[in-house]
Amino acid sequence: MKKHILLSAFFGTALLLLAGCSGNKAVNKADGQQLFIGEDIAVANTQYGKVRGYILRDLYTFKGIPYGANTTGKNRFMPPQEPEPWDGVRLALNYGDMAPQAIVYDRSPESAAGFVDNWNFFNSSEDCLRLNVWTHGLDAKKRPVLVYFHGGGFFNGSAIEQDGYSGEGLASYGDVVVCSVNHRLNAFGFTDLAKVGGEKYAHSGNVGILDLIAALKWVHNNIANFGGDPDNVTIMGQSGGGAKVSIVAAMSAAKGLVHKAVCLSGNSIQAADKAQAEALGAFVLQEAGLKPSEIDKLQEMPWEEYYDLANAAAAKFNRMNGGSGRRGGFSPVGDGLDIPAGTFYDPADETIPNIPMIYCSVKHEGNPDRNNPELENVTLDDVVERMTPNYRENARAVVEAYAKTFPECRPIEIWALLTGVRTNIVRSANRKYEQGAPVYVAWFGWQPPLFDGRLRSFHCLDICFWLHNTDLMLTHTGGGARPRALSDKMSDALVAFMRTGDPNCKSLPTWPKYTPENGEVMVLDDECVAMNDPDRPARQVIENIQR
Repeated sequence: MKKHILLSAFFGTALLLLAGCSGNKAVNKADGQQLFIGEDIAVANTQYGKVRGYILRDLYTFKGIPYGANTTGKNRFMPPQEPEPWDGVRLALNYGDMAPQAIVYDRSPESAAGFVDNWNFFNSSEDCLRLNVWTHGLDAKKRPVLVYFHGGGFFNGSAIEQDGYSGEGLASYGDVVVCSVNHRLNAFGFTDLAKVGGEKYAHSGNVGILDLIAALKWVHNNIANFGGDPDNVTIMGQSGGGAKVSIVAAMSAAKGLVHKAVCLSGNSIQAADKAQAEALGAFVLQEAGLKPSEIDKLQEMPWEEYYDLANAAAAKFNRMNGGSGRRGGFSPVGDGLDIPAGTFYDPADETIPNIPMIYCSVKHEGNPDRNNPELENVTLDDVVERMTPNYRENARAVVEAYAKTFPECRPIEIWALLTGVRTNIVRSANRKYEQGAPVYVAWFGWQPPLFDGRLRSFHCLDICFWLHNTDLMLTHTGGGARPRALSDKMSDALVAFMRTGDPNCKSLPTWPKYTPENGEVMVLDDECVAMNDPDRPARQVIENIQR
C-alpha cells in the first residue's frame, strides 16, 4: 500500500491570528482587539445541539459543524445519516477532516505551481460530513446564503483546499452568509454496488452527491439561527465543484433547497452511464476476492485499504475496457433514482429546480507555460503540432481559426486559449436556457502580473475574485488595488444575483441574459464589457469537427 499523507489541521486558527488582514478588509493594528473567543461568545443553536465558534474582524465564524454522521463502517456506501445530537456546547473552531484521499498536489520547495496554488492539506477520514459558516450576525436579518462546493473533480479536495475559498471576504463585503462543505469523494462517494449488492446498496453510486443534499437540508433547517434566509440559497462551485452544482441543480431532491446556481470552470448536463458504473462496482468486489454475499466486508476495511483496492481495480477495469474512464472511474451516476439518467434540465420535468444560473469560465484554463517559461516563444507551427493529438488532421484549421479570431494574440496565447475552449459551457448554457429560467454567462480574462505575466487567466484564478479574497490569495493576484477593483465588481454582481437572481449592479455594464442566438457574455477584466459570443467563429470550427 502506498503511503498516505495525513497532515494535521492544528494551525488553521493560528494562521488566522497571525494574518494582518484577511479578505479585503485592511486592519489597523491600533484599532484594538480583532479576535473574540470565550465560553459565551459566538454560540449558535442547531437542531442537533449548540455550537461555539469565534468572532474575527466582526464576523462570526464556525468551522467543522457536523451535518451528517461518520460515514465509516456500516455507513460506508450508504446515504448520509443525521449526526447524533449532543449535550452542552460543541466547539466549531477548526476545519473538519477532508474526505478520504491521497495528496496529489506538489508543495515541494522547488514547485512554482505549488507556490502559486498554495494547496491546504488536512486530516483525511470518513468523519468528513462537515460544513463551515461565516456570518455578520446570529440574528433574524435573513441574509442571502451562498453554499460553496469545492473543486478537485469528484476525487480530491476540501472546502478550504485554497485560501481563496474562505467565506470571510464575501460575507464581510456583501453582508451575506457563506457556507462551504466537505463531502465524500472518489470510491467512497461513487462506487456503484447496486447490481451486486441489491436494494441495500441502491444509492451507493451517488452518496457523495447525496451528502451535498444533506448539507443543503442542514442549511434549510438551521441557517436562520446564523442570520441567513433558508428560502434564498445560492449554490456555487468551481471546476469539479461546478459540475457538482450542475448535478444538484438537476435533482428533484434539491427543489426548494436551492434558488440560484453559479458554475465556475466546470459544468455538466449528464452523469455517468449506469451500466458502466455498475460493472465497475462489480469488478471492485471481484478484485477484493469477495462474493456478492460477502459484499458487507467492503465496509469493514480500513479506508486506506479500500481506497487502494478500488483505485487499482478502476485502473485495471479501464485498461481492460480500452479507456481511461471518467473521473478516474468514480463519479456521479445517472441512475434515474437520485440523478436523472438522461440529459439534465428537462423543461417538462416540474419536479426539478427551475432556477437562474450563471456560467463562468476563464480564458486560459490550462495555460501550458504557466510553469514552463521556455514555451513563451513558441511559433504557430509549434501550436499546431501540440494540438495534433487533440484534433489530428484538423489541428491547423483549428489553430488558424483562433489566430484569425484573436489576431492580437501571440502563438502561446492562442495555445492558452485552446486549453479553455468554451464548447462545453455553451452547450450547458443552451440546455439550461431551455428551462426558461434566466441564464447568464461570463468569461474571465484578467491576468496577474506574477511570473513575468506568464500565469494568464488560469484555472482557479477567478475564485478569489468572486469571493472577495484577492488580498488573501496573493499568490494568484499579487494583491492591491488593481485586482481588488475587479473583485469589487464581481462580488457586487454575485451578491446582486444571490439577492434577486439577476447579477446586474451599478459596478458593471448591463449584463444581458444569455440566448443561444446571440451568445451574450460578460467579459470580466480590468475593463468589463458585454459582448456577443466573441469566440464563436473559432469555436464553431471545433464544434463542426466534433459533430
